Amino acid sequence: MTSIDVQDLTKEYGGRRAVDRLTFRVEPGRVTGFLGPNGAGKSTTMRLALGLGRPTSGRVLIGGRPYAAHDEPLRQVGALLDPQAAHGARTARDHLRVLAAAHRIPVRRVDHVLAQVGLAPVARRRVRTYSLGMRQRLGVAALLGDPAMILLDEPANGLDPEGIVWIRELLRGLARAGRTVLVASHLMNETATFADHLVVLGRGRLLADASMPDFLAAHSTPGARVRTSEPGRLHAALRRAGHALTVTGDGDCTVTGATAADVGALAARAGVPVLELGATHASLEEAYLALTAADAEFTATPLQEA
Repeated sequence: MTSIDVQDLTKEYGGRRAVDRLTFRVEPGRVTGFLGPNGAGKSTTMRLALGLGRPTSGRVLIGGRPYAAHDEPLRQVGALLDPQAAHGARTARDHLRVLAAAHRIPVRRVDHVLAQVGLAPVARRRVRTYSLGMRQRLGVAALLGDPAMILLDEPANGLDPEGIVWIRELLRGLARAGRTVLVASHLMNETATFADHLVVLGRGRLLADASMPDFLAAHSTPGARVRTSEPGRLHAALRRAGHALTVTGDGDCTVTGATAADVGALAARAGVPVLELGATHASLEEAYLALTAADAEFTATPLQEA
């Protein structure tokens, strides 16, 4: 069993609920994006999953057992919560060698993982000389124990464009290999490139637990983009049918609230030639903001009001 099971999890701090009766499962073979506004409870949930705090009630099972019940947890779970956790006076190689020794992991895995995360050329430099992006790569070296389950909190933070592509491909590869991957992120556009499934929190509560396509469909309005050689006739037919449209170019328009099939059928009935027709979809960022608008704990004042 290699799932991560959050079961009726609650965590209170001084009367405030950071996590509120949260239940969801992270399945193997896919990347699950863990989303929510600041203060939604994502980091608290991940810390509780790794035994770094005691829940007020409920529990998290890692591979069917609490994290603390695993004899050699690094072989079961790889985690990155804080890229600053490595001791600055140690070299990257020594940092990983200590972890390997503590979990009876062959030392050859150290050099393999350093190469995998791109730190082999600087493995003997002290961690305090590392940039944030380099520390993130060292944190991802939590894959040292070849774990079946991986939890990463903002792994792309501080990475350059090449690093972002690298982490994206790494996450996809782990999922293809059947690993269970949970990734907390604020980068919506980046999450959309690697996540298969989404778990969304707001004020400690579960707002959504769905596949990426289902989430986008549930939290966005259908639309279509169409191009015709007779825009005047098509626009008139669309307006008569009560559809809102936006002209985007010579002969091009987007239609809100109608599917591509709806627009195609209407054009056929009106005898209007269609040169191009396709569905439009909300971005993950748009769908996420539509869902979480009422659950953001910290929001800025618009500039014109300020």
